[in-house]
Amino acid sequence: MSELNGLFRKRLGIPENEKLTFESLDRILEKTATTFPFENLGIILNKTRAISPKNLINKILVNKEGGLCYELNPLLYFFLVENGFKAVLIRGKVYNEATNAWSELGRTHVAVLLQQEGQTYLVDTGFGGNLPLKPVPLNGETVSSMNGEFRVQAMESAEGNYRLELKLKYKDTDWKIGYAFDINQTLADLSELNDVQDIIANHEDSRFNKIPLITQIKSDGNITLTGTSFTQWIDGKCMKEQIDDDRFKVLAKQYFGFQGGSL
Repeated sequence: MSELNGLFRKRLGIPENEKLTFESLDRILEKTATTFPFENLGIILNKTRAISPKNLINKILVNKEGGLCYELNPLLYFFLVENGFKAVLIRGKVYNEATNAWSELGRTHVAVLLQQEGQTYLVDTGFGGNLPLKPVPLNGETVSSMNGEFRVQAMESAEGNYRLELKLKYKDTDWKIGYAFDINQTLADLSELNDVQDIIANHEDSRFNKIPLITQIKSDGNITLTGTSFTQWIDGKCMKEQIDDDRFKVLAKQYFGFQGGSL
């Protein structure tokens, strides 16, 4: 067993000798969502490193930090492939509901496509609080999880030929668009991940290079910490606290396990 496979299983609490099947993926995706924080501290603190299996292992599995989509989903991809799944990485363009427009950053969302018995599924553990927590088939079928309802619809546009749509539990009454992607445009190599990181870290329109953000799904909701606020959704009820820098460090350690060296 490789270092990545062993450490990934250890952090998620999966026995080393357990053979993973497609039916295991719901549990794995719930575990990744509730274990790996979605966070941008590396960018905010100017501590980004080249995207490679070794650096992802050190950051997420050894140092027990989190990451953004171009870190979390490639790590999941490597784990899935090593455990016998047929998967590829893709890039998507995120839709901004507030402005009713596609992201100006281009295809900066990274996700996984999985093949299983002739069916293609979208797998994602790097979309913040918007995670399906299950593989979503590309046939329009709706899947439900503790985080809401999700489906992938076919589309034909400059943004791609499919799009993820979601309706988050307690938050959305109507379907909204997550991101679009093209199944024919898979990542050729890891250098593309570094291109994505460069855009996210440096583009003036990137929302991830302005203020610190840590968010994570919990069994009863989700929590989000920024430089100015701490928000908890618990069983559909929202509690929000305004904070300062000192309080940020306390909460980052208490709720997400971040130590002083990574803040």
